[in-house]
Amino acid sequence: MTPLISPRARPLAAALLCGALAFGALATSAQAAFNPPIRMSHGIEYMSGGIGSDEAKLMETVLPRWPASFEFAIKDHQGADFAADVHVTVRDGRGVALLDNVVAGGPFMVARLEPGSYQVEATLRGQTLKQPLQVVFGTPTKATFLWPAGTDMAAAGTRAVQ
Repeated sequence: MTPLISPRARPLAAALLCGALAFGALATSAQAAFNPPIRMSHGIEYMSGGIGSDEAKLMETVLPRWPASFEFAIKDHQGADFAADVHVTVRDGRGVALLDNVVAGGPFMVARLEPGSYQVEATLRGQTLKQPLQVVFGTPTKATFLWPAGTDMAAAGTRAVQ
C-alpha cells in the first residue's frame, strides 16, 4: 500500500496539522467564551457587552479597534458601578438615527461610525444623557455616560469602574 504522504513530508504535515488544530482551538474557545455578537442597525455595526470580568476584558481590548466606543456607569460619592441595559441612539449631523434605541447589554458599546459629527443619547431608567461625538479617521473616540446614584441601584451585572 502506498502512503498518502511521503515520508519526507510527514514532519511538515504533522507540524501544519498541529498548528491548525491549536489555532482553531484557541479561536473557538475565545469566541465561545467571551465574544458578544456583532449586531447591525441601519447599516451600522455595533457590539455591546462587558458583563463579567472576562467579557469586560475583551471589550476593553477591542475598544481601540472600533471608531467609536461608549462606556456607561452610575456614580455616587463612593465610586461608580457599570450600568447595563442602556438604550442608545446615535444621530448623524442631519439628525438621522443610525443606531436607533439599541440596547447596550453591558457597560461597553462599540460602533463602526464613519468620520463625522454625531449626537449620542443614552437612556437608563428614564434618565437620558446626551453628548456630541466627533469621529476622526484612524483615531478611536470614546464617550462616557455617567448617571447620578439612584438611577439604577439594582442594575444586574455591574462592576466597579476604576
